[in-house]
Amino acid sequence: MSSLTFLGAAGTVTGSKHLVDTGAHRVLIDCGLFQGEKELRERNWQPLPVAPHSIDAVLLTHAHLDHCGYLPRLVAQGFRGRVFCTAGTRDLCTLVLPDSAHIQEEDAQLANRHGHSKHHPALPLYTVNDAQRALTQLQPCGYNRPLPIVPGVEAEFINAGHLLGSSYVRLTLEGKTILFGGDLGRYGRPVLPDPTPVEAADVLLVESTYGDRVHEKDDGGARLADIVNAAVARGGKLIIPAFAIGRVEEVIYWLKRLEEEKRIPVLPVYVDSPMAAAGLAFYAHRADELDPQPQTSERGLWSFCTTRMTTVTSAQESKDLQASRHPSIIIASSGMATGGRVLDHLEIGLPDPKTTVMFVGYQAAATRGRSLVDGAKTLRMHGHEVAVAAHIERLDSMSAHADAAEIMRWLSGFSRPPSMTYLVHGERDPLEALQKRIASERQWPVHIAGYLERVQL
Repeated sequence: MSSLTFLGAAGTVTGSKHLVDTGAHRVLIDCGLFQGEKELRERNWQPLPVAPHSIDAVLLTHAHLDHCGYLPRLVAQGFRGRVFCTAGTRDLCTLVLPDSAHIQEEDAQLANRHGHSKHHPALPLYTVNDAQRALTQLQPCGYNRPLPIVPGVEAEFINAGHLLGSSYVRLTLEGKTILFGGDLGRYGRPVLPDPTPVEAADVLLVESTYGDRVHEKDDGGARLADIVNAAVARGGKLIIPAFAIGRVEEVIYWLKRLEEEKRIPVLPVYVDSPMAAAGLAFYAHRADELDPQPQTSERGLWSFCTTRMTTVTSAQESKDLQASRHPSIIIASSGMATGGRVLDHLEIGLPDPKTTVMFVGYQAAATRGRSLVDGAKTLRMHGHEVAVAAHIERLDSMSAHADAAEIMRWLSGFSRPPSMTYLVHGERDPLEALQKRIASERQWPVHIAGYLERVQL
């Protein structure tokens, strides 16, 4: 009998890895990095419970690092199979995996230079060469096209509406269907389509990132307009830490719309992330996969450009922007302020009460972003403490993750209950809240997946 083992995103949000073992073959669904607290990040360095060379294939639900970022490490340790994903996921992986590897190499170099590591020498989790090798193993596939993965196992990608190329993975084996929900998108949002309804599955894995709360109501951009106008009134910068792929597109969409409706002044908007700039081009190229009814009449790359938008490419241009005191909007990664160019902008901007910092996505525990939204008065950056005098805002309405009500709406499309629903990709309180709600409202058997737990399919 086949089994399912939860190698990540079990009892926590990050590190998505789910292993299906038929006895004859092994298939890994998602291959993500653990992020956030040190205890979680240390799992990235621990050996997998199964040898990478024994895994026959990997399927990726989408290109966020907590779902694909461990792939170069898996390849470096001996995985030689194909990595199945949608074409959109393949495109975005060409951006995020080399970038992640570059950061790993830089972190190791810094640790060796300053003696921060207990290992001598400190090594990167994986290298740029590992990332490039992993990219050669990607096998792009279309949506809604069942295909054989290994003997006896068929897979299908279904649009999840969470990110360009994002999907659920439906596996069929031994006469059963197992639906790996990946990250579930939202309803009625711009840029991306609604999550595709699913009629049935024998076993279901569903995320629970926001399983205990409901996002702010869509107010037509009113709160964003208030935040922008308040920042302008202070005469300072508005810094937006944003995930380089996915979130940047929606932020720009709303800024463009508010400009056109004359609800905010036309300001210089800087996208200080080469990855984000490249991601915008991929979104424009795959416009047929986006929301079929955009609020703007423009298509292609121009639908993701404000009136005075500039993409910042070089490090020197970024430094010049940091030194500027002119009011502007700066969009830079990373979204949780864990690294990237946004740290340089925050280091300069946080002590200034004229500065506004607006977070537009989930902030994992033990990240700088979580510390700021929780009210930290100082923040450790680049080896020293930085005072926080800036205005900190959080705009959850732009989250790409379904909230509790939207998860329940999606589940209502099932014509029959799965034999078991496993809750993954969440912290304890959201997991427990969603478990109670599903059991109460739908009377389904539901279980919170445990880390390294193995269950029979």
